[in-house]
Amino acid sequence: MHEAVLNTKDCARCDQFAVENDVSSQSLMAKAGTAVFDAIRSRWAPRDVRVLCGPGNNGGDGFFVAQKLREAGWPVRLALLGEHRKLSGDAAWAASLWTGDIEAAEPACLAGAELVIDALFGAGLSRPLDGAAADLVEAMARLDCPVVAVDLPSGLQGDAMGEGLFVPADLTVTFHQWKPAHLLEPSASACGERVLADIGIPPGWERAVTPMARLNAPDLWWNLLPAASPSDHKHARGRLVVFSGGVSATGASRLAARSGLRIGAGLVTLATPPAALLVQATANEAVMVRRWSEAGEAGAILQDLRAHAAVIGPALGLDGHARASVLASSAAGCARVLDADALSDFASDPDALFAALTPRDVLTPHEGEFLRLFPDLDDGWGNKVDRVRTAAERAGCTVLLKGADTVIAAPGQTPVINRHAHPALATAGSGDVLAGLIGGLLAQRVPGFQAACAAAWLHGDCGRRLGTGLIAEDLPDALPASLQALQRRQQQALARSHLLAHRS
Repeated sequence: MHEAVLNTKDCARCDQFAVENDVSSQSLMAKAGTAVFDAIRSRWAPRDVRVLCGPGNNGGDGFFVAQKLREAGWPVRLALLGEHRKLSGDAAWAASLWTGDIEAAEPACLAGAELVIDALFGAGLSRPLDGAAADLVEAMARLDCPVVAVDLPSGLQGDAMGEGLFVPADLTVTFHQWKPAHLLEPSASACGERVLADIGIPPGWERAVTPMARLNAPDLWWNLLPAASPSDHKHARGRLVVFSGGVSATGASRLAARSGLRIGAGLVTLATPPAALLVQATANEAVMVRRWSEAGEAGAILQDLRAHAAVIGPALGLDGHARASVLASSAAGCARVLDADALSDFASDPDALFAALTPRDVLTPHEGEFLRLFPDLDDGWGNKVDRVRTAAERAGCTVLLKGADTVIAAPGQTPVINRHAHPALATAGSGDVLAGLIGGLLAQRVPGFQAACAAAWLHGDCGRRLGTGLIAEDLPDALPASLQALQRRQQQALARSHLLAHRS
């Protein structure tokens, strides 16, 4: 099964599924505690540790970790938020294993700590912290030593709903499957390094839950990317049209066009205003140029060029030209990537845009553009996955909401979160490259949702390869190495699976 993202209720259902299939809850807790212990021991030498335990099962994990560290010779002090006698169930069992003293969890207990293990609340928290818990978390946040979170930093909510006081972690160890807060910002950044540990949930758990999302990975879309064939010709590999801005705004469309070529579209044409024809004709030898005089000609140009896909929006302006181009292009019936100005130009009437869309289209807003089209779907409405899923249902097509935690959703599809990226991608023109990658895949008849997922991952992979110092112009030329490495990896995985099947 592809790497799933489960909400907190479904995580609890997985635990229950394990118990119903002869895996004791104490075994799950022991494996969780052992995973945290192993992660700590592999990163730090023995030092003065404080383990802060809450009153529930997260605290039980903390008791187990504390005892493992104590047995390994680490100096450990444990503090409990709440009363020892009120612990119950597995938390009480884990507490019974602890052979040291139990202190009161208050700011003073942190004095002299060289490593803090946060086992107060975990992902099950559903309200902001207050009282003694808030005081303790504030004190932890002021420490100048590493903090290890068990499951999730205390104060964060597992379903990434709402924001409040929390303690940032240097390392977060979670169990079985990711939760939204591990992947969606700003909570994801508060987790520090993230480790996902197997705690022995038996096979079949997939039937007990419905993942709220999946983590983007090539297995979701690789088999839909067309492989090059000796019989291919440029028209068979797809025709993409990118609509250009005026003479002073041509760069965005060139980035998109070059990206469409690099991802495999056989023929890419820049539809260009008359004043910009010379600029575009001399800027990229492999891209065709077509005169485009009026917005209303967009549909006719696409039909005349027999386009399989179009990219509309980058640097078209907000004077109504982008809006008219989108509406006119609807008659052509090809798949479209609508980005930037093609979205913002509908801010006063989003329903007019939605009426012009088809399931083959892909919208690629950043947060500001998203809120212009879906003003009710702000951060207060829900987490990012829920917001984008609702937006896709309303628009009737794929929606990709850009960011460090890019989310892609489409009607009838499980949403996807893309974390395969690099912070340096936050640079001018990066989004134009992404639009071109999606357009190039659409031109090759890859479905919109999978095209968006593939483009987001590959865009991020190019960013990772280039790293700090990249500019948008670098990204398309990094794509061949990315694609070739991915192809080798997928071939090796296929060979391994065939070998295992043969041995069995």
